[in-house]
Amino acid sequence: MAPSQTAKSAASKTKKEKVFHPASRKAGQLARKSLRKGKLGNLSSKRAQKHHVRADIYGFFFHALPEEGVLSLDELHALIRDVWLARHDEELEQEQAARRKGRPKSVKETKLEDMKLVESEEYRTGLEVLDLTHPVNVHLLRQWNQKEVAYVEQLRHIRIFSQQPDEIVVSRPGKHQLLIKGGGGEQEGMQVDTTSQ
Repeated sequence: MAPSQTAKSAASKTKKEKVFHPASRKAGQLARKSLRKGKLGNLSSKRAQKHHVRADIYGFFFHALPEEGVLSLDELHALIRDVWLARHDEELEQEQAARRKGRPKSVKETKLEDMKLVESEEYRTGLEVLDLTHPVNVHLLRQWNQKEVAYVEQLRHIRIFSQQPDEIVVSRPGKHQLLIKGGGGEQEGMQVDTTSQ
């Protein structure tokens, strides 16, 4: 009985990877292609991480909405100061209590302290938040499905400062149709920031 495969046909089925000279044009093309693929993968992972962070922030403000009406500016400042900036305090205290005397800080404790410091500094210099003092904006936020960040990006955002609690800067006026039709409804002491657009 004759063999079912000849040595020649078996060798042709196992395809060898073609090796290019390192200085050839094809090797350069392959190097550029793999570099581009790596950059795009890195950018997409950063974008996804940023998307999750924004979804968490918007979700926090969504759940902080009152049942009826809107928040006053003082209530918004109290919400950020007492709830948003203090959300990691309990976890930070647990990490500090778990650390024995004379031992260095854990990585988790350092990250929490750094995050708290960065957020406090951002609030001092101007924290951009959803405008929960604007009735149309609050109405639109209540209709959010808590998944699509692009919907919330269309809403009105303001920048508030811990040092100047009475000052509001509209950083993004909002692109939703109801906000455009409504004319924005500017309040006293409110400025519009045209540099961030």
